[in-house]
Amino acid sequence: MSLNVHGIAVPDSQLAREITEVVRDTVSPLLFHHSSRVYYFGALAGQRRGLKFDPELLYCGCMFHDMGLSPRHSSPDQRFEVDGANAARDFLKHHGISQQDIDTVWTAIALHTTPGIPQHMHPVVALVTAGVEMDVLGLAYEQYSEAERVAVVSAHPRGGQFKEDIIQTFYNGIQHKPDTTFGNVKADVLADKNAHFHAGNFCSVIRASAWPA
Repeated sequence: MSLNVHGIAVPDSQLAREITEVVRDTVSPLLFHHSSRVYYFGALAGQRRGLKFDPELLYCGCMFHDMGLSPRHSSPDQRFEVDGANAARDFLKHHGISQQDIDTVWTAIALHTTPGIPQHMHPVVALVTAGVEMDVLGLAYEQYSEAERVAVVSAHPRGGQFKEDIIQTFYNGIQHKPDTTFGNVKADVLADKNAHFHAGNFCSVIRASAWPA
């Protein structure tokens, strides 16, 4: 029986079951459990904020949000967020989901590492990011009760060193395409793990442009 926290559970539907299966078969256990926690924390945030959202769409966004880190879905030159969003798009399109709903999930995944914007958008977009920020960064940690945190982590364990393991997982998934981290938080991951990495500089790009002044 699936975890139920204050009425929040994985949707009991064929689509949700297939999402679970394809993600479990594609990513590492660490990412599978992380993505599952993201769903619960995101949905609990939505419940607390009184937001209306489609649980299936939120589940898809949360479960696919890191699919771009997997070799199967990692492109040579796109941001990993875009790779994950594209994987979700293809999955949902295959299942006959409307283009509007596909676009919502795509946007939620594509923007989940872009602070300050998702919370102003569609609830699914806002809540995927809320779940990620809680599980990875501990943002709004105190807004979740201890019982909620314990229940979610008991069902989907973080392991003994999740903080370091998730940083390493991020690095493993993006190290082959460092240019895709320009202007986003994953540049910090490369800088942490690779002493020879030099992040792109926005001001340098402006000064080196073809414009005379």
